[in-house]
Amino acid sequence: MRATFIVRHGQTRLLGEFVAPPGCDYGREQKVIIRTERGTEIGEILCLATERSARFLENPGRGEILREADETDLAPLEELRKRQAEAMTACQELIDTRKLQMNLVDVEAILGGERIIFYYLAEKRVDFRDLVKDLARAFHSRIEMRQVGIRDEAKLLADYGDCGKPVCCNTHLSRMPPVSMRMAKVQKATLDPSKISGRCGRLKCCLRYEYDTYQEHERELPPIGSMVLTDRGQGRVLALELLAKRVVVEFEDRRRIVMTPDEIKGVERPKGRPAKDDDDDRVE
Repeated sequence: MRATFIVRHGQTRLLGEFVAPPGCDYGREQKVIIRTERGTEIGEILCLATERSARFLENPGRGEILREADETDLAPLEELRKRQAEAMTACQELIDTRKLQMNLVDVEAILGGERIIFYYLAEKRVDFRDLVKDLARAFHSRIEMRQVGIRDEAKLLADYGDCGKPVCCNTHLSRMPPVSMRMAKVQKATLDPSKISGRCGRLKCCLRYEYDTYQEHERELPPIGSMVLTDRGQGRVLALELLAKRVVVEFEDRRRIVMTPDEIKGVERPKGRPAKDDDDDRVE
């Protein structure tokens, strides 16, 4: 039997399902040499491919594991990094000379030498055909130009976030989730852009992590502004404590009491259009 493993590879941390040689077994974080559609690369074993793991992968790559990576395979990595630095410098000089409206972000040279990938940002379409010809002549390799977005740039270049840990986009996130200002508002996060923006300058991806829980709790509580009937009288909901599943109620005598949903006997919801996710700018 040939086992199939989930392997992470490449500078953009691509995920794919790779078939191992007959009778071979690998452990988590083990380095292996793989063959992908891009060429021969070095990858990292994450886990066995199962039906459950497949549900978390969107359009995974396919390929095969050639062998376990040894010192002979790892030795060329330093030379590969030098080649990437040279390609970065050469490409930037050509971009400046040709005055191309593009911002070079990073360079990835495939271990097997099959191709060199240049990642760039651009607001408009760029004609880089002559640039590709010059680079191919200089490095005697297939050249691939790949346009990326702002979040992808952070995935390639960022190191640590404000939390002190490696940025999520360069560790466990395989795709960038949409994030909206409403997620920050519901979680009572500061709305200071400098505090809720990640290394990419966009809203932090982690604002989405607990949002579903906050949203579920919000649906279970009466909305702010609604009138509620309790054993202590009638009052108006001033605020929600979502994680504690409690509401702050102001009564007619100006008393403010924190109450649980069980203490509320009836709810008269406020008139007007409820807030929706679409009310706030969404950042992809």
